[in-house]
Amino acid sequence: MLVTLLLISLLAFLAFQLIPGDPVTKLLGSDYTPERAAALRHEMGLDRNVLVRYWEWLTGFVTGDMGVSYNYGMTVRQVMEGKGAVTAALSVMAWLLVIAISIPLGIALARWQGRRLDRVFVAMNQVFMAIPPFFLGILFTYVFGLVLKLFVPGGFVGPDKSFWGFLGYLIFPALAIAIPKAAMVTKLLRSSILNQMNEDYVRTAYSRGNSRWSVLKDHVLRNALLPVITFVAMTLADIVAGSIVVEQVFALPGLGRLLLASIGNRDYPVVQCIVVIIAFIVVFMNYLADIVTQTIDPRIRLG
Repeated sequence: MLVTLLLISLLAFLAFQLIPGDPVTKLLGSDYTPERAAALRHEMGLDRNVLVRYWEWLTGFVTGDMGVSYNYGMTVRQVMEGKGAVTAALSVMAWLLVIAISIPLGIALARWQGRRLDRVFVAMNQVFMAIPPFFLGILFTYVFGLVLKLFVPGGFVGPDKSFWGFLGYLIFPALAIAIPKAAMVTKLLRSSILNQMNEDYVRTAYSRGNSRWSVLKDHVLRNALLPVITFVAMTLADIVAGSIVVEQVFALPGLGRLLLASIGNRDYPVVQCIVVIIAFIVVFMNYLADIVTQTIDPRIRLG
């Protein structure tokens, strides 16, 4: 995990040195001259060897010094202050919605296999899986914001002002992120349950007089949930990444909106920090999924 994060941080740092655009040119604007650009580049340390700069940035990052924003003139930590809480709250809410929607629905669809309601839900599930979160965000903004006026599009209430108002402004962005993921988890859980229902131990349980629900509850779910738990754990990483676009749609002051703005402003210290944080979440959640899977089923532990 640490090696992966190290490589990601190196690639992210090098990538921003290669893409078109110069932060010095962006900062100087109409005052640009070659002499001023050279002086500012020297002042910012951009004329030094790229690997030396990477090492200094990395050692500072692991000790809590994330550098100074080119655009804001403040430390990256100050620029990100408060925005991480918005993204974290949005991601956790979306993740909990995925679990709350998909687990009961997946179990119900498996029990209703072959019925008309099952076929309707399966067809709708395919549609929801194909809808991008940003499109759902636009749809929710129009329907619930402009038509039903359940929230003010572009508005926001911080948790320091009203905790419930804060959650109220996050519920629709969270739903926009959660619905496509919940559709995927629902389909996976339904298929996993139906596969387990064809196993020999299920027929043995039926032969002992157990009902379909008791077999499902007491025998099948433990095995059927194993791949689902792994997928749900990894889903949190996708949700964090997906919040970047959805925050733009709902104008939420989170890390996603800051990331896109910083890319446009060539504010590389901020961009690099956010990219590494997102990468850490992705890698860590995959690592956690491995641990959870091996804990639930010791048969698949790695040697």
